[in-house]
Order: sequence, then structure tokens, then C-alpha cells
Amino acid sequence: MLTIEIICVGKLKEAYLKDAINEYSKRLSKYCKLNIVEVPDEKIPEKLSIALCDDIKLKECNSILRHVKKETHLIALDLGGKQFTSEEFSSELEKISMTSSHITFVIGGSLGFHNSLLNMCNQKICFSKMTFPHQLIRVFLLEQIFRAFKILNGETYHR
Repeated sequence: MLTIEIICVGKLKEAYLKDAINEYSKRLSKYCKLNIVEVPDEKIPEKLSIALCDDIKLKECNSILRHVKKETHLIALDLGGKQFTSEEFSSELEKISMTSSHITFVIGGSLGFHNSLLNMCNQKICFSKMTFPHQLIRVFLLEQIFRAFKILNGETYHR
């Protein structure tokens, strides 16, 4: 069975988002093994220099990398990534699962990713050119993974 891991910077605090994540996690259990890992986000000061910004992103990057398994297909959710339709995303997951039994999605903090992490990724995907809270993106990602499995299995799902 395919293992999907989602590594997120920051804790989820809102009950309604936790409820959504729990619901999609339950739905996905039919299709894959799901693991969600939260790593701490760094405090961002009012006055933020370029050097301090880079330092914060590096610390968050190192926290993420402690949880990344060597055999995984690593995908960053990044504004500079490729955009997919739901059908294309489904096909992409199917293609990846033919060569890897483990896929890891990483969701960065509010400053984004350190370049060293982006350079390690097999892929970068973008859900929208708009900016969303990283907590909400978790729900979007889980919903799209669930939708992808429904498409792959020829099962109906609302359009």
C-alpha cells in the first residue's frame, strides 16, 4: 500500500480545520497509509532582514529534513511549482506510485522554503498563485489526494 506523508511547518490550532483533516484522513485510509508530521515554526520578528529570513527558513528546512525518508518521492508545495488539474494530479500520483511506494509532501512556513530544500525535491507543485494559510493548504492537499484516488479508481465524487 502506498504511504503518503505530509510534513507541515506549524501546528494546527483551529478545531474546524482539525475536523476536516480528520475526515479526509479517515476517507484516505481506504487508499493509502497517511502520516502527518508537524514541525515547529520559527518566530518571525517585526524587523526581518534578508539574512534573518534565510536563517529562519534554514532552521525550518532542517526540522523538515529530519523527518524525510531516503526512499521517498519528495514534493514541495511551492508558489513556483507546476499547477495541475485534478485529473492531471491524479495521473501524476499514479505515475509516481509506479516507481515509489512512499510520497512525501512538504508544506513550508509563512516565509516559504529554504532553497536547499527546494533543490532536493523531486517536484514542486502549486495549488494557486494566490497565497493561503499553510494550515488551510493541508486541507486542500488532503482533499485533492482523496479526489485523485477516487479518479484513479473510477469512483464518483462530486465535480
